[in-house]
Amino acid sequence: MSDLPGSSDKSPLVELRLWRQFVTLADELHFGRAAQRLNMTQPPLTQAIAHLEVVLGLKLFDRTKRSVKLTAAGAALVPEVQDLLTRAQALPAHARAAAGGEVGHLRLAFVSTVGFALLPQWVRAFRERYPRLALELIEATGDVQLQLLERGEIDAGFMLHAPSFVPPGLERVRIASEPLLLALPEYHPLASLQAPPLAKVLAEPLVIFPRRIVPSLYDAILAMYHAAGRSPEVAQEAIQMQTIVNLVSAGLGLAWVPESVRQFQRPGVVYRTVPAGKPSAKVPGCETSLAWTRNNTNPVLERFVGFITGDTGHER
Repeated sequence: MSDLPGSSDKSPLVELRLWRQFVTLADELHFGRAAQRLNMTQPPLTQAIAHLEVVLGLKLFDRTKRSVKLTAAGAALVPEVQDLLTRAQALPAHARAAAGGEVGHLRLAFVSTVGFALLPQWVRAFRERYPRLALELIEATGDVQLQLLERGEIDAGFMLHAPSFVPPGLERVRIASEPLLLALPEYHPLASLQAPPLAKVLAEPLVIFPRRIVPSLYDAILAMYHAAGRSPEVAQEAIQMQTIVNLVSAGLGLAWVPESVRQFQRPGVVYRTVPAGKPSAKVPGCETSLAWTRNNTNPVLERFVGFITGDTGHER
């Protein structure tokens, strides 16, 4: 049962002014001194506390002509109200910090190749520099990242693509350029050569990612085969680079992988640089970019892009 009339099952909305008056009286336990601290007269303070008790449907103070004491409910409220007032006082500074990208949350997607070396270094350095910023990391292939960006479920994504390719409708900053290497089983005859000839490589079965994952890079690889007058014999498709390398280890075929994949040391697999064949048949390179939608207004993203470009000097 409620102690006072006017109570309700619904949570009452109480102004911060009333909470300040309550906590000051709880500290002084004297209406006159509390009113003086609040720069007001005693009658309005008495009326305010009475109003607060009616709103809450609880007695907060037991008062007589000689004393003012907190009730059990009032005493329980004091630390909670003090915390509320402290947090309310910090709100303007917090809002300014959020607007400036000093606090907040950033959702970043990434392809597996970035996770081998670059991403862990950046995440550690970024968190050390901006400890009040939270990074949420989501591993996803390029096609999935584009869907997430379109739905607004991520702020930006590290994507793999062919050189100079710009995803339509997105802003980007290039963060890495690297050659494609050949991954092949260590027992394969071409593995004994430090620079296997391209013509022989192109005749071997190929393990490759599906086109939908990285269309621009897939097309660049196929263009190399076509320039040499060949069509690739696709033995198997796989989504993740680690899986592709594992399939190479099992002897299903050879694979073109970014140089960064070399750090994935899979027993039974070696990596080789393949020189160009005909002038028109050249092994393509690949790039990794951080991409985001043009209408993204998250200030933490702007700060992260500044961190990437400032620390690495990469170009848009």
